[in-house]
Amino acid sequence: SGTENVPGIVGMAEALRLAAEERESLSAQCLYLRDRIIAGVQDTVEHTYLNGHPTLRLPNNANICFDGIEGEPVLLGLDFSGISASSGSACSSASLEPSHVLTAIGRPAALAQGSLRLSLGRDNTEEEVDYLLSVVPGLVSRLRAMPSLSAVD
Repeated sequence: SGTENVPGIVGMAEALRLAAEERESLSAQCLYLRDRIIAGVQDTVEHTYLNGHPTLRLPNNANICFDGIEGEPVLLGLDFSGISASSGSACSSASLEPSHVLTAIGRPAALAQGSLRLSLGRDNTEEEVDYLLSVVPGLVSRLRAMPSLSAVD
């Protein structure tokens, strides 16, 4: 029992109204940027695999596996370049194990370890996507050229 949070209720109603009003245009913007990311990475980086259906997916999400590298070094390289990203699936972001979601869709554990998850929102721009697409190919190439700790004889 107690007094209802009237300002909070009014604020929530206004936030929901704005979200409903902007949903279609925001989804279209994110979809456009997402598709540019997916096509750009697949066109410039060999041995990449899109996780999930190419079109029947959230408009603001791209999840790609890079063969031959792990996701954590990719994340560090992107972070040093000022790009925020995640590895694996959202369900396993705190785990060092391969994503159970990615292995369930048929990705081998070694490939699932090399996944990159990018999420978009209302503030993302074409210039940011261009920047991402200018960074990822070189980063992946450098990481693939590094000797693997598991290859030590």
